[in-house]
Amino acid sequence: MIRMLLLINVILLLWVSTVGGQVGFCGFPEIKHGSVFDQKRYNPFLRVPMGHFFYYSCEYNFVSPSNFFWTRINCTEEGWSPTPKCLRLCFFPFVENGHSASSGQIHLEGDTVQIKCDLGYNLQNNESTISCKEGGWSTPPQCFKRCLKSDIVVENGFVVEKEYAYSLHKETQYKCKSGYSTIDGKTTGTIQCLPNGWSTQPTCIKSCVMPAFVNARKKSNAIWFKLNDKLDYECSDGYVSRDGNTSGSIVCGENGWPHLPTCYEIECPVPLLEENVNAHPKQEKYRVGDVLKFSCRQRLIRVGPDSIQCYQFGWSPNFPTCKGQVQSCGPPPELPNGQVKLIRKEEYEHSEVVEYDCNPTFLMKGPKKIQCMDGEWTTLPTCIEQVKTCGDTPQLNHGYVPTSVPPYRHGDSLELNCSNAYTMIGNKIITCISGTWTQLPNCVATDQLKSCKASRIYPRVVFRSHLHVFHHNTTTYYRCSGKNKYMKTVCINGKWDPEPDCTEKGKQPCPPPPQIPNAQNMITTVNYQDGEKVTVLCKENYLLRDAKEIVCKNGRWQSLPRCTDYTESCGPPPSISNGDITSFQLKEYPPGSTVEYRCQSFYEPQGSTQVTCRKGQWSEPPRCIDACIISEETMNKNNIQLKWKKDKKLYVKTGDIVEFDCQQAYKAKTPSQSFQAICQEGEIEYPRCE
Repeated sequence: MIRMLLLINVILLLWVSTVGGQVGFCGFPEIKHGSVFDQKRYNPFLRVPMGHFFYYSCEYNFVSPSNFFWTRINCTEEGWSPTPKCLRLCFFPFVENGHSASSGQIHLEGDTVQIKCDLGYNLQNNESTISCKEGGWSTPPQCFKRCLKSDIVVENGFVVEKEYAYSLHKETQYKCKSGYSTIDGKTTGTIQCLPNGWSTQPTCIKSCVMPAFVNARKKSNAIWFKLNDKLDYECSDGYVSRDGNTSGSIVCGENGWPHLPTCYEIECPVPLLEENVNAHPKQEKYRVGDVLKFSCRQRLIRVGPDSIQCYQFGWSPNFPTCKGQVQSCGPPPELPNGQVKLIRKEEYEHSEVVEYDCNPTFLMKGPKKIQCMDGEWTTLPTCIEQVKTCGDTPQLNHGYVPTSVPPYRHGDSLELNCSNAYTMIGNKIITCISGTWTQLPNCVATDQLKSCKASRIYPRVVFRSHLHVFHHNTTTYYRCSGKNKYMKTVCINGKWDPEPDCTEKGKQPCPPPPQIPNAQNMITTVNYQDGEKVTVLCKENYLLRDAKEIVCKNGRWQSLPRCTDYTESCGPPPSISNGDITSFQLKEYPPGSTVEYRCQSFYEPQGSTQVTCRKGQWSEPPRCIDACIISEETMNKNNIQLKWKKDKKLYVKTGDIVEFDCQQAYKAKTPSQSFQAICQEGEIEYPRCE
């Protein structure tokens, strides 16, 4: 019947508009949460003549003011009458922990309902009424437990705000007393009012802030410490703790730190020398790092080192003597698992030096050079077989490594290459050393290589060329002002190699390397040049701490390691990028302990996920290798697509191959092998089509 009425109404509409001349119009009715009967038949931009009518209905949970399912509206001079509306219906439930006369009733949008909550409970907005709105009740028709300030107990702290009662989800702040902090190390914290009361009870624990260091530095990244926490520190070079060690620790107590982490300057005693030995410089006090040089009087010959250095453990090596006559040496001794570099002679003069190399798969420990001193050779180095092997070859971004099968032994080398349109910066050969590959070179886009400028100021440096800009891999020569000798340097991606240098500072040799306490005998009298290194080997039952080798720099030996008894267990396991251990971390682990690592989402472990504490050191931790994200944007930009239609993988593990193909009507621009791309630690090189 309604459909027939509507059809008649449309015919009348057309007749009025053609016969009756100009009449008033209404816009097509727009009804929020409702629709006109058979609305799809009408153009929404239709102008409706005055006198015309429609029927409309409302969505579920909404009703018209007339409360009919179909409501008639008429186009009048004032517009649609009655105004088409759909009002929200709100069901009011029975209230837990409270009551209302409206319980179980249905209310219309705009209605307000009063609720009375039981003692100790409140509405969410802390008021006594709620309203039915378009989206439902203005606040939930529920009575929540009221949170009272008197329910908060703050040991060693106090509540900052003054309110007596708090409504649902309201937060309040508390503050810890001086010398105390929250469990996350802050001076203030917040708790929240939840349906069942306060989210938690505030906690303020005894804490110590990072103290000031005196001639020392921290060994921890922490910035606050709770009761009984230990702060480890190490002394600056040339200083020792109050008990004579190069490191120390203090514990956070009830009264704070027992004392500041303080280290005291080390002094080496003024040496007592033979009558014919000169020493300079002559000082009343010698500090760690000071170098003492020797010469002989009356043209006597020095037997022993020409210089020594002051260390935390005293002077090293031993003082020299001066003699009138010295003896020569026979051939240098055989080195197990090694050999002399140059051809041997039958006789070597006093102070002559020979150098050794270790056989492949063996690593040299101790000084590589020995010296003839008055008929005797100084201590031989030691060649240690390296059982640690290197696993898979590292991935070279924009480059590739020759295909071969791991493991790789100590001393094995591989030659790397860069992809087309990329240039290698650095050594193209990588070598397996003690289970670790040497540093990778970089493959830089050839069109992005940087030039070197001669305009940069180098003290006393005079370039032979008059050019101002030098392209990558260009060789040029320079000399130092006041000298005629020219030296060579090469521009490598915006930097000179070697850096032009005319300063004399730091070029003097170092004294013979020291005999480190609890290290195997490495006594020698040979001087070393700037940049040379000596690897240290500890005695049996001792473990090498800190650096593995000492370095000659600016005429002094740097980065001295320690040989310590490995029966102190292990500290916390090493941290890894993009991963962490699965168990709660301890401060100390007994020998034989194992912990397991887990990588973050989309990262894959490389190597064993378990590490073990052995002889005071953790075994090698795994690496978390990034996955590759296949970019649809990049594929469209390069006019490519995944080769297999069923392949919808967005994340690809390192080492996996992704096969691409050209999109329809495009042809390959890059070589065919580039369409089988390998994910390399989060990066993938896309082929291109045009």
